[in-house]
Amino acid sequence: MKYGYARVSTLTQDLKIQVQHLQAEGCESIYKEKFTGTKTDRPEFNKVLNVLQEGDTLVVTKLDRFARSAVEGIQTVKTLFERGVKVHILNIGLVENTPTGRLIFNILSSFAEFERDMIVERTQEGKAIAKQRPDFKEGRPRKHTKQQIIHAIELLKTHTYKEVEAMTGIKKRTLINRKDELEAKQFETL
Repeated sequence: MKYGYARVSTLTQDLKIQVQHLQAEGCESIYKEKFTGTKTDRPEFNKVLNVLQEGDTLVVTKLDRFARSAVEGIQTVKTLFERGVKVHILNIGLVENTPTGRLIFNILSSFAEFERDMIVERTQEGKAIAKQRPDFKEGRPRKHTKQQIIHAIELLKTHTYKEVEAMTGIKKRTLINRKDELEAKQFETL
């Protein structure tokens, strides 16, 4: 039997294309999860590994969906081969339990890990450069300006949170957080 495994790293990403590829490959059962690949405990991946039996095939769309590192990928493939399970990575092909098949898989796993490491390194370099700017702030930019927040907080003097949210589009939780921040800053200046 062919089992598919599809994974995306964040909740906002879509699994649809991976699932379509796995269905086109003839997977009868597809395990899906929105879970970062940097975690060792991926619940759906662990489920599919436990279900696989001798003669089955595990199908994934790309190598980076399969393993976090070359070492982990090699170990997982080795374990599956020992159980008589085939591994098919759609953008590579069927990974065979032969010396040549294992060699090619090991090389490709190393390149995939290298690529991930380079992405992390470039991201860290970009962040270090950005931190040198005096206006740098960690994290996502705020949706509302300081003036919009101050205006909304002024409205709270005569309106409820629900009314202010309807008038300004600023969520109640954001209003509470920003109001607390402003009060903390005022307290610090005393």
